Amino acid sequence: MASLPFSLRAYRCATRVIEPVAPLALRRRARRGKENPSRLSERLGFPSRERPPGTLIWIHGASVGECLSVLPLIDALLWKPGRSVLMTSGTVTSAELMAERLPPRAFHQFSPVDAPSAVARFLDHWRPDVGLFVDSEIWPNTLIAAREHGVKLAIVNGRMSERSFAGWLKAKRTAASLLGLYDACLAQDAETAERLKLLGRDSVTVTGSLKADSPALPAPTEQLTDLRGRIGDRPVFLATNTHEGEEEIVIATHERLRHRFPSLLTIIAPRHAERGAEIAALCHEDAVARRALGQAPDGGVEIYIADTMGELGLFYRLATFAFVGKSLEGQGGQNPIEAARLGVAVLAGPYTENFRDAYQAIFTAQGVGRIDSSDSLAELAQRLLADPGEARRLGHAAEQSVLALGGAVELSRQAIEEMLRARA
Repeated sequence: MASLPFSLRAYRCATRVIEPVAPLALRRRARRGKENPSRLSERLGFPSRERPPGTLIWIHGASVGECLSVLPLIDALLWKPGRSVLMTSGTVTSAELMAERLPPRAFHQFSPVDAPSAVARFLDHWRPDVGLFVDSEIWPNTLIAAREHGVKLAIVNGRMSERSFAGWLKAKRTAASLLGLYDACLAQDAETAERLKLLGRDSVTVTGSLKADSPALPAPTEQLTDLRGRIGDRPVFLATNTHEGEEEIVIATHERLRHRFPSLLTIIAPRHAERGAEIAALCHEDAVARRALGQAPDGGVEIYIADTMGELGLFYRLATFAFVGKSLEGQGGQNPIEAARLGVAVLAGPYTENFRDAYQAIFTAQGVGRIDSSDSLAELAQRLLADPGEARRLGHAAEQSVLALGGAVELSRQAIEEMLRARA
């Protein structure tokens, strides 16, 4: 404690003081649908099941994207009998998806709030051998306590945006102290590795992105067959992972395209499903339907809002190209690999730094895809709707480009195996 910088000592004291109000805050979040009411005790460090015998690998991801990205790594780590994986996250949707997709000998718990007593209860019960933190998750009390419990720690699939880096630069001593708690730092790209080094981390290994090794998103056969039957041979314009401000652009693009393609069906799959009603209200006179309400994209529907979670695999299989959001509003872009893995050509705006290497590889292979306005989106979408053969060729090029990015799972597995050997 004494060797920690003042900022971290102050943080630990402050969280200890306010920890008694955590149950009240969690109950309020539960009333807003942000927590699972039946599992609030897990957020306070109280387990809901026994620790399995043998080696326990603890993996923490913030939400859905991080949790899904490590599924191939979990499979790779469970090759050895006597191992189990504890997956923690902090969102209701990620917990629901992990319940469906985690393999045998892997299970989910909600992560404890980053307060001393909650973290201590969590670690005392689970006694993990290693702790792997996905992407950019840094929780001071959790990291410090885990290190005190003898847990080997690593950042996996590490990513640090320019904005986060600028923020940490203002607290460089704190950043260096926290980064020094990790036994290994495995970064997605050279840019993140350089930022971590500038913040005081001595060694960083570039593994590439785990998402490039992820299997294709699943799609239930019965539901896919039903949707294909309802859509028939209508042309489809798909926009996924859209954020506020982008749906208006997609809807305006739909209005332009349907003059050339009168039977056009536009599907909007927002990043945050709870925005479905808000997006429907933007559609004005268009015939709109929402999947969350059990509605289907039947013949009279022009815009179909896919406001559900975990179904992107369905909608990517209905299209030959897709606009991937969070890229026209300067927010860094969403994951394009999910589309490319299914042979879907990728279109995106200029702001894709969150997945810089993947977008660069995809756009280089496609030769097109980068758009900078609603006009360029409409022009490229019209071109691909008019020539489905070109769209399929671009989709194949995108698929091959992300296959070439693979390898992060094996590199990460090797580093983690080394940590487990050191722990033994």
